[in-house]
Amino acid sequence: MHGLANPARFLRLARVLLPVCLIGGVVLAGGALVFGLFCVPPERLQGDTVRIIFLHVPAAWLGMAGWSGIAAGSFSQVVWRHPLAPVAARACAVPGAVFTAVCLATGSLWGRPAWGAWWVWDGRLTSMLVLLLLYLAWIALARASDEASVGGEPPLAPALFGLVGTVNLPIIHYSVIWWNSQHQPPSITLGKSAIAPIFLYPLFAATLGFTLIFAACVLARMRAILADRQADARLRRMALGEEAA
Repeated sequence: MHGLANPARFLRLARVLLPVCLIGGVVLAGGALVFGLFCVPPERLQGDTVRIIFLHVPAAWLGMAGWSGIAAGSFSQVVWRHPLAPVAARACAVPGAVFTAVCLATGSLWGRPAWGAWWVWDGRLTSMLVLLLLYLAWIALARASDEASVGGEPPLAPALFGLVGTVNLPIIHYSVIWWNSQHQPPSITLGKSAIAPIFLYPLFAATLGFTLIFAACVLARMRAILADRQADARLRRMALGEEAA
């Protein structure tokens, strides 16, 4: 990990990985969605509504994974002062927020025929909504901290907030176990699954595909953030040179 602390070395690696992740993700996710929408038979109880699973489940996973990325970057920044840690955290925020919003939207579409309501204040739904609000607050705090920061040291406030917000992740995961939840319990646990193979395999493909797309978005955002910082540093050096002259 420390070998990637050099931005130039990271950019060379990202230049190779980004198209691989993007193309592989689009192929996998696109193929899984087409198969899930047009080839998978209706489920015995849920009918055609079950097809939402191929977008809803990957979105839920990546919404939580995005905040896990923020937490990992925040921890690396606070403990090891890794120079790319705050960049990675910022790159994870917007894609994570988008997937969390997609999770809530598809969950609402799924819940309407299943529960008879677009929204219920269920433990899982409410904690996912809290996650979206945490994302929005973190993004606003990171932007405000960047504007107020002085010098090259990244601000610690977003990192500390990212670590505190991690408390919500186990609440999301265990909410269907801790409380009497309308949301169904986990269908996939360690070593076993309650999902039929005809649904399970394309679901795995969709999840892997969207994960690769998420990784490509993070890499692209990290490259953009580093490019902006390099341009900003170049402008500052030019301004200092003009003042000295």
